[in-house]
Amino acid sequence: MTKGRNLSAEQRHTAEHEVTLAEKVAFLSLPAAYPNGTVRVEAIETHMSWVFLTEMFAHKLKKPVCYEFLDFRTLEARRLNSEEEVRLNRRLAPKVYIGTVPLVVDVERKLQLDGKGEIVDWLVRMRRLPSERMLDRAILQGTVHDQELQGVARLLADFYKKAIRAAILPLEYRSRFLDAITENRRALLAPEFHLPGDVVTGVCDRLRETLAENYSLFDSRVQHRHVVEGHGDLRPEHVYLGPDPVVIDCLEFNRDFRILDWVDELAFLAMECERLGSPESGEIMLETCCRELDDQPPPALIHFYKAHRALMRAKLTIFHLRDEDIRDPEKWRLRAMEYLGLAKAYAGRLG
Repeated sequence: MTKGRNLSAEQRHTAEHEVTLAEKVAFLSLPAAYPNGTVRVEAIETHMSWVFLTEMFAHKLKKPVCYEFLDFRTLEARRLNSEEEVRLNRRLAPKVYIGTVPLVVDVERKLQLDGKGEIVDWLVRMRRLPSERMLDRAILQGTVHDQELQGVARLLADFYKKAIRAAILPLEYRSRFLDAITENRRALLAPEFHLPGDVVTGVCDRLRETLAENYSLFDSRVQHRHVVEGHGDLRPEHVYLGPDPVVIDCLEFNRDFRILDWVDELAFLAMECERLGSPESGEIMLETCCRELDDQPPPALIHFYKAHRALMRAKLTIFHLRDEDIRDPEKWRLRAMEYLGLAKAYAGRLG
């Protein structure tokens, strides 16, 4: 790995703008780009990055994108975010996240990964985990074992015990949910998506009522210091099962999104397990983790968190329809409807 380079800002600016994202992706998709003699490279595109999988490693390249909650348009911003991703993910996957490596242009104006030359970008280097033992894949294949889920729960419990407690007031904590509910409602009711307005409105109204009528549920979570700096994106596809479980791919680009009640995070994981067809997997992890933490959250709190998370996922899912190169619009619409169905069911239990 290479860290510091004595290049002027002008050199970095020049090199960065001479190489397009398409050229970087094309180079990193070649087996010859990697020094470990890989035979095949699988390139996966997400909203914010490209991930390149070889037999042993995964390399993540940030896109030079700008959204309301992040700005990766500069080389320096992508470097800092890559380093932050490594630091934060080592909390739950210390042996997976190796570090950051530079992508450079050499004296012959050829791209090299972790070589000598002008830096044009930075990548996060990780050890590749067997995909069949990721929780989402194991659920779909029916190969999940209770002891593995309990191992994940104990890992998370230890993580939450050590996590930084959030400096947040009860009113601020509730206000965050109110703001999010307002935004989710506005986004999901956009005419372009043709989603069932009665379902969206009904769920949002029930969540608002719960916040107003049972505010002590939420205030007590803050007062008992259960709101922490967590993982931020605890989904089955980020959970690796086995004797030494790990959790990868935390939400690194915005700390506010990682400030949450650990039961909120566990309820999110349980909701996603239910969507995949295994509600029992999520419940085992939630119950085991809470037992390890000596925490007894009321069922109404869990239902609220699940409904809120399902609504948020419906919004993020339907937003795929706004992508210019959307490949399968019906897939995203059906998935958004799945999330809305879950949100409606959870919100119904709040009554």
